[in-house]
Amino acid sequence: MQISKEDLLLKANAASKNTLMETLSIEIVDFTEDTLTARMPVTPKVHQPDGVLHGGATAALAESVGSFASHIFINTDEFFVRGLEITANHLKSIKDGYIYAKASFLHRGRTTQLLDIRVTDEADNLISICRLSTISLPKKK
Repeated sequence: MQISKEDLLLKANAASKNTLMETLSIEIVDFTEDTLTARMPVTPKVHQPDGVLHGGATAALAESVGSFASHIFINTDEFFVRGLEITANHLKSIKDGYIYAKASFLHRGRTTQLLDIRVTDEADNLISICRLSTISLPKKK
């Protein structure tokens, strides 16, 4: 029996309970063979004091979706994933609505992965471009 895409999304989001992803209301909304997409509401809890989206919240969304993408594309019985470096170029401000982060692999190696993460608003305007490198390390037996 094959599991449905909806069931996989439910399972993925259930794994975020009691994490930063839950705190920021980050939700995995789609995936393909090569990408993973998540969204986060832009509300006062992720604003800077002047009322626009905080770049740190954007970076947290980007790292969450990128790390999650690396995690689901490896054998988690044998390996675990950790972020190595994230960069974020913020291009546009936003005050409300949702932002979407779509992670795509630029490199999917056995040990290291490099992901391009485009953060857009609901109208597909580019908000930020991020790059995340992750490492897959063997679990100790």
